[in-house]
Amino acid sequence: MAGRRKYDDGCAVAHALDLIGERWALLVVRELLLGPKRFTDLHQGLPGASPDMLTQRLRELAEAGLVRRRRLPAPAASWVYELTDWGRELEPVLLALARWSVRSPTMPVEPPLSVDSAVLSLKTLFDPAASPGFTARLALRLGEHRFGVYIAHGEITVGRGEPENPDATLETDAATLRALLLRPEQSVAALVAAGDLRTDADPELLETLRRLFPAPQPATA
Repeated sequence: MAGRRKYDDGCAVAHALDLIGERWALLVVRELLLGPKRFTDLHQGLPGASPDMLTQRLRELAEAGLVRRRRLPAPAASWVYELTDWGRELEPVLLALARWSVRSPTMPVEPPLSVDSAVLSLKTLFDPAASPGFTARLALRLGEHRFGVYIAHGEITVGRGEPENPDATLETDAATLRALLLRPEQSVAALVAAGDLRTDADPELLETLRRLFPAPQPATA
């Protein structure tokens, strides 16, 4: 990381910012939390970062021990980037930061949202106490992307790939998913009627699911 500006401060927070405080660095971590990605897929999730900038950040994160590059076995045989074990420890930090930030009175809701960011919003907003004893295995389809969402024992797990025999399938896009999570006035029935949300879930299950992800209350000055 030669040539990078550092805080030259013995505080652990300052050192953390030396590691992940550069522009795009923490968003690279966000894009890798749900699993490995090829460079092209990473860039698709971070279109505002130039390829050269993204390459530089990946190199710095690898030098810091947070990211590694790996070749997938045949037949894929492509190179992917993934978080190291230590890098994955940033997940609760990133989710806590998101929970804090989403309460901002000036939180923007119009700019585009990456698919991985939208899916991670489920983990950010999940309330374990909202529906005790609730269990579900869901297939979530966002365009060409497939995810499995598992809710049981007051915990939520999200992973790439569609699960077998899901209790329900939800098919939508990142913007609609964000609207469902952050706009309590948004009607699920209206989204279904408009074709923005396609699902085989019954209305009762949909309402239960929505209670699990209560919209955050804006912070007061």
